Amino acid sequence: MKFPKKITKKSNKIDETDYGIYISKDINKNIARLKNDFGCSSDLEVTYFMFDNNKDFICANLYIESLVDRNIINDLSLEMAKLKYEYCNAKPDINSNIVISYFSRIRDSKEGSDYETLYADLLAGDTVFLIDGYNKFYTVDTNADEGRSVEEPTSQTVIRGPKEGFTEKINTNILLIRKRLKSRALRLEKLSIGNITKTTVCLMYIHDIAKDEIVQEMRKRLANIEIDGILEGWYIEELIKDDRHSIFPVFVSSEKPDSVVAALLEGKLAILIDGTPYVLTAPALMVEFLQASEDYYHHYIVASMMRVLRFITFFLTLLVPAIYIALTTFHQEIIPTPLLVSIAAQREGVPFPAIVEALIMEVAFEILREAGVRMPRAIGPAISIVGALVLGQAAVEAGIISAIMVIVVAITAISSFAIPYYEMSNAIRTMRFILMSLAAFLGLYGVFMGLIVMTLHLCKIKSMTVPYLTPIAPKIKGGNKDTIFRFPLWKMKYRPIGISGTDTARTHGHNPVSSDQKEKPELR
Repeated sequence: MKFPKKITKKSNKIDETDYGIYISKDINKNIARLKNDFGCSSDLEVTYFMFDNNKDFICANLYIESLVDRNIINDLSLEMAKLKYEYCNAKPDINSNIVISYFSRIRDSKEGSDYETLYADLLAGDTVFLIDGYNKFYTVDTNADEGRSVEEPTSQTVIRGPKEGFTEKINTNILLIRKRLKSRALRLEKLSIGNITKTTVCLMYIHDIAKDEIVQEMRKRLANIEIDGILEGWYIEELIKDDRHSIFPVFVSSEKPDSVVAALLEGKLAILIDGTPYVLTAPALMVEFLQASEDYYHHYIVASMMRVLRFITFFLTLLVPAIYIALTTFHQEIIPTPLLVSIAAQREGVPFPAIVEALIMEVAFEILREAGVRMPRAIGPAISIVGALVLGQAAVEAGIISAIMVIVVAITAISSFAIPYYEMSNAIRTMRFILMSLAAFLGLYGVFMGLIVMTLHLCKIKSMTVPYLTPIAPKIKGGNKDTIFRFPLWKMKYRPIGISGTDTARTHGHNPVSSDQKEKPELR
C-alpha cells in the first residue's frame, strides 16, 4: 500500500493513550488503531484517496473484503471518482463539509463517532469512510447478500398451506412475517447478544394484543443473557426458560412464517435469531406441540380427528414398551390366555429378560435413527430402512429377541414420527426409557408412579410465567375450543386468556397464572 505524503509509517504506531471511546480527528491514529485491534487481518482493506485541488485533504475508506459485495464497492469507487472529477478544478478547494454533504445523499448511509459502532459496522459488512480532521465517520451499507433463498421447510412439511420457510437471514425472516401481518401495531425490537459473536436478535410482538407483563419479562431475560456467542435458538431457550432442568420444550421452534404469524395474533412473542431458520414463539403450551399449522387448512372435523390421532400416538410412544415390560414380567394374568401363550412361545428361546430385550431393540433403533440423520442425504434413508429390516429379522431368527418385541418397537418408532415438533419427540423418547426402567423394577405400579410424577412436573412448568398445561390445568372456561379438538373458526371468537392482553384484563388485574379468571377473553 502506498502512503500519501502526509501519512507516514511512523504515525501508525499507537500507545495506550490512543485508546479512547470516540474516534480521533487524526486519521492516522484511527487507522492504526483499527489495524491493531483487528490484528492486521489480511481481509481488512484500507484505501486512501485525495483530491487534486486540495492535497492536504485526505480521506480513507475501510471494509472487510470477505463481508462486502464487490459490485457495490465498485459502484462506490465510481461515485468517488465522479466526485473527484467534479471538484478537480473547483474554487474554493474541496473540504469536509462538501464530502459530508455527499455522504448524506447516499442511501443506506449513517454517521457515527465511537469505535464500538465503527467495529460493529465493519463486521456487519458496511464500508466506513474516515476524513482527516473530522472526528466522525460515515458508513455505507455494502453487505454481501449471500445465503439460502426462501425454500420449503425441511422439518415441517405440509400438504396444504404455504410452502415458504424461514432462512438464515434475519431480514428475510422479518420480511416473510411483515408481508403476512400488515399492521402498524407490529413491534420489532432488535438487540445484540453475545460478547464475541454480537448476534442480532429481534423480539417481535403485536402491541395491545401481547400482555405487557410478558413483554417486559422477555425483555428482562434477554437483556440479562451473558454468553460469548449465540449460534442457534436453543442457546436462548436454555438460558431464559423458567425451569432450566426440564427436558420439555417451553418455546415453540417453527420454520413456517404462517405459524409464527398465527402465534403473534394470539398475543405471543416471537424471537428471531440471525443465522438460524427457526423462530421461537412464547409462551408455549403443552398442547401446541401436538398441533400443526395444517390443522387450520382442513375441515374442522378432519383436523380434530388428526389431533386425536396425535394424542394417541403421544401415549403410544411413551407407554407401549413400558407396558409390555410390566405385563410380561409382573402381570401375566392381565394378558388374555391365547395372547399369553403366543408370547410365551415366541420368547421360549430368548435368553434375555424383557427389559434387556427392549433396551437392545430401542438402543439399536436410536442408533439407526442417529446414523440416518448424520449420513449423506442420498444414502441415509436407505441405510436406516435396510438396517432396521435386516437387524430385526436377523435378531429374531438368531433367537436374541422375540417377534412381538419387533412389533412393539416398530409401533413406538412410527408413533414418535407423528409428533409434529422434534423437540417434544426427543423429550418423550427420554421419558420412555425412564418408564421402561420403572416398569422393569415395579411393574405397572412403577409406570403409574412415573406418569404421576411426570404430570406433576408438567403442572409445575411455566413458559414465560404462563402454566404449561393451560387451558387444561388451570382449567379455563371456554379455553378448550382449540386444544384436543379444533372447533370451527366461527366458534373461536376469543384469544387465549392468560396469554393475550386486553384493556379489560389490565384494568381488573389480569393474572396469567390464575385458574379462576372470569373476565371475557379478547376477540380474535
